[in-house]
Amino acid sequence: MSLDDRCITSLILCDTSKAFDRNLSNQVMTEVKILKALRHPCIIGIEDVIDLPDVLYIVLELVEGGELFDKVVSIGQYDEPTAKLLFYQIIHAVKYLHDQGITHRDLKPENILLATDANETLIKVTDFGLSKFVDAGSIMKTFCGTPTYLAPEILITAGSGQYTKAIDCWSLGVILFICISGYPPFSDERKDMDLPKQILGGHFTFPKQYWSNISEDAIDLIKKLMTVDVKKRIVLSDAINHPWFKDEDMLSKARDLMYPDSDGMIPPIGTPGQKKRGLEEAEVPCPKKNNIHRDNHTSRNTHSMNNQ
Repeated sequence: MSLDDRCITSLILCDTSKAFDRNLSNQVMTEVKILKALRHPCIIGIEDVIDLPDVLYIVLELVEGGELFDKVVSIGQYDEPTAKLLFYQIIHAVKYLHDQGITHRDLKPENILLATDANETLIKVTDFGLSKFVDAGSIMKTFCGTPTYLAPEILITAGSGQYTKAIDCWSLGVILFICISGYPPFSDERKDMDLPKQILGGHFTFPKQYWSNISEDAIDLIKKLMTVDVKKRIVLSDAINHPWFKDEDMLSKARDLMYPDSDGMIPPIGTPGQKKRGLEEAEVPCPKKNNIHRDNHTSRNTHSMNNQ
């Protein structure tokens, strides 16, 4: 099947024309094969790989609900039960990646896709794993732009260090904060402290006018995910069992979304035969609502194709 034969879909492009080292090319193909073998309802699927002399096309499954970023901007914020339903799926997906030895490295609302326009919908995590090949400077580009979702340990080394899976946990805390409140925990509009210092010190608050109706469990989970000390930051195996998720109604909805044909029996998740691998709050001015901005400094390298 040629690219022209496809209906609406998404592509990741990897330019292999400019002095592309053959060893690196082999690494890319090995990585793509590993990612293609991933099987999780909340992970974007790789439908096909087309390896041409000068370019590598990675064809992704169709997801029609758009980005979580655009949805939050559109509705202002999610109510807590809906945020919990979506975030439970996100945590499930990222934990699955971690269990396979994959660190996402670029988690943000732009990289969470929605299956439908409904508020309660299946989510798909995308743009994982391939960033070191497709756009090796993605972390540095974010660092040079607005590092809203970056963990403190990345800022300390200006994006040049080696990081653990804990960086994803921090980013998940920022995403949850935004979904519930409609604004980011850190802002360059603060006059008393610049953005990097806010992140490095974990200086974020929960103003009563925005958070008074939010449960203590939700706030506790955010705090545990956005703990500056990496050694004390919650891991996803604990986060997924956090008291906030002890909600049978939510769990039932999540099962129905993730496994609609399972008749209540959740199938095992994994990639058979694949080995895991390693790849007190200060008084500050209240933030402005809906003050979230698209990260224009990280290139998704994804394109939409519509077979007219």
